[in-house]
This record gives sequence, structure tokens and C-alpha cells, in this order.
Amino acid sequence: MSSDQNVRFTVAPGGALKGRIRVAGDKSISHRSIMLGALAEGVTRVSGFLEGEDALATLRAFKAMGVTIEGPDAGRVVIRGVGMHGLKKPDGPLDLGNSGTSMRLMAGLLAGQHFEVEMVGDASLSTRPMRRVTDPLALMGAHIESTPAGTPPLKIHADSALKGIDYTLPMASAQVKSAVLLAGLYAEGKTSTTEPAPTRDHTERMLKGFGYEVERDGATARLTGGGKLVATDIDVPADISSAAFFMVGAAIAKGSDITLEHVGINPTRTGVIDILRLMGAKIDISNEQEVGGEPVADLRIQSAPLKGIRIPEALVPLAIDEFPALFVAAACAEGETVLTGAEELRVKESDRIQVMADGLVKMGVDARPTADGIVIKGGEMAGAEVDSQGDHRIAMAFAMAALRAKGDVVINDCANVSTSFPDFVVLAGETGLNIRSEG
Repeated sequence: MSSDQNVRFTVAPGGALKGRIRVAGDKSISHRSIMLGALAEGVTRVSGFLEGEDALATLRAFKAMGVTIEGPDAGRVVIRGVGMHGLKKPDGPLDLGNSGTSMRLMAGLLAGQHFEVEMVGDASLSTRPMRRVTDPLALMGAHIESTPAGTPPLKIHADSALKGIDYTLPMASAQVKSAVLLAGLYAEGKTSTTEPAPTRDHTERMLKGFGYEVERDGATARLTGGGKLVATDIDVPADISSAAFFMVGAAIAKGSDITLEHVGINPTRTGVIDILRLMGAKIDISNEQEVGGEPVADLRIQSAPLKGIRIPEALVPLAIDEFPALFVAAACAEGETVLTGAEELRVKESDRIQVMADGLVKMGVDARPTADGIVIKGGEMAGAEVDSQGDHRIAMAFAMAALRAKGDVVINDCANVSTSFPDFVVLAGETGLNIRSEG
């Protein structure tokens, strides 16, 4: 869905990406640091917090429920936790803007509270499916109302007596897994989730960081309700989803050599690295360390000729947010790239399969969407005017496509880039992209 404000990117063709930068903080970890810090006992200090609209929506929601939060100030946030049962009823609905992560995870957390609360969102969020979360929460005893279509707003009724369940996810989704586990904090007995393919495990790692025991047994995560969280310090790594645009840009633009610092390389998130390497990208990983339970490293990417591949379905959940950028890599690769098993892309901030295909076709690329993926044949890209449909990742992907285009690439409806990467235009310009933003 389109945002209310039209910000337009105009990107001149050509150029190369060079230098050393640290991209925006990880959005998934920023969200969770606020949620768990608010419910912890004591003071949680966060550095590297993403000051994008999505993470700020989570922060504002917990302030509205009585949590004292200082910042953000240059990525630093101080959260004075209220404990597991210290949240208060907000004065009105919690407005989560464009953030599906906020709404789905908070549905789990709020299902066990002693007050009724309503969560609303913008036009885009109001079309996104929520039954995948509300159905398993109902099995636990939660009473959550949505629209007849299963979309927001969500009204969560008070004093639901939650019981732990063993839930097998019908499709791989970190948000569904997290919502069930977070509800499990308030449930009687054990709650477990079993996923059909690995998904990001930030919730499990961070719960452990806050002193809450989580058992892992292969594809199953399990916890027991009734425990407590203890405040801790969190250093949010750079977001690999934001790094992906610069990785692809450097891979496709001749003469590029860029180093991305302190990037989170959680093994449930590194599908973009694996896929680009299968395509022939030159990516070096150095300075590996663990910070707050999360692995981080510096990534150096140099330009290299790419080839089309059939993307292994096992890698799809590990790169689900990076496919708009990867589609641009495919458009610049020799031969055909085939993606299957990615129907989840059709219910993101936009239908990312269709919107990317539409834009690539406008640029002269042979891009054929399928029900659960896309087939892209690499070739030359012309300049074009494309519409991001208010989707931040599509806007940034097409900006990087200009590095190989034959003319200007104009991208409409880019205001939502601020949800995940507010400094994108500045950093892209500093490293060599000929980009300007208007509106």
C-alpha cells in the first residue's frame, strides 16, 4: 500500500561503492530489546538501537503502557523495566504504524496481561494477515478480535488464562514462533514451537540474555511460564537486511570495494551471504566476535561477475527480507535465477514478488512472477520510473539497481525507507551512489 507522503528517489546511472560504513542497527533486535527490557526487573541499557519508524513504534507503545524509556539518543536507550506484570492499560489504541513485527510479537506478550488493549496500524499494516498469530494464541486461551478478514486492528481482551501448547508451525515464520513463545511466558506449563525450517532465533537468544531459560532441541524451542526477566545491556549489531543492499550494490557495480562493519551474522539470517556466494559474489568475513549472544563480523564485498542459480529452498527462510535486493542481483547475473518456496513474500509490506517484477520489467528485464517465487533472466537494465508501493526494501533495492542501469532510475513512494534505514540516502551517497531524495 502506498504511504501518505510521496518521497521520490532519483538515482543517476553508474558508479561504484567504496569505503567503510556501519549500516543501521538490526530492526529485529531493536524491537525485542524494548519488549523484553520493559518486562525485565532493573534497568536495561541499549546501544546501536535503530532509530527507524518501526522500532520507534514499539518504543512508543511501551511508553504508553507506563514504561519509563529514555532516548533514543545516538542509538542509546535506557529502559526502566516494570517486571512481568507491571504494564498498565494505555489511554487509547496502540498505533504501530507500518510495523508487522511489533503487532505480531506484541499480540503474544499482551495476550497475558490484565487489561484490554487494541493495536492499530497504517493502511499497509491494516491489510496484513494476523490469523497466523491469533490462531495459535487462541489455542492457548487468548481472546483476540480482528476484522472478518483476519487483519488489524486487533483487540486483545483481558485476563485470558493462558495454557502452554506444543505448536507445530504450518510455515516457517520467526514472528509466529516468537508470538507463541512470548505468550508462553504468561502461560501455565510448558510452551513449545516446532518449525518446518530454521528462522531467525533472536527471541530465544535474547530471552536467555535476560536470564530466562529456553530449551532448544533441533527445530523445537521450549520454555516454561511463570519466570522472570532480569535487566541486561544490549549492543545491537548492524542489520544484515540493511547491509544486503550495499552487498548487492558492490557485487554488481564494477570497481566496487566496500566494507560493512559490525554486521550481525546470526546463522538464521545469513541466507543472503550464502545466495550471493552461490551466484559468484566475492564476500570476505573478518573480525568475527560475539556481542550479547549475537555473532557479528565485518563484511568486505568486491565486485564480481554473477551467474544465475536455482535458489535452494532451504535458504529461503534465512533470506526472506533480502529478496528485493537479491532480485536486483539476479537481474545483473548471467543466465536465469529461479526462486521457489517464497510465498511469504506476497504478504509483506507489499506483494514483493509482483512489485519487484513490475519494476524490473519496466527496466527491460525478463522477470516472470510465479505463485511462490519468480524467474529472472539477467540482462541489461534501462532507466525507468518505478513505484515501490510504499515498501522500504523495494525502494532501496531499485536504488542500487541504478548502478547498472543505462539511465536514471526514479523511485516513487519512498517515505517508508525511514521505517528501517533512516540514513540510507546519506550512506549510499557517501559510498558512491548518485542518489538524491525529494519530497
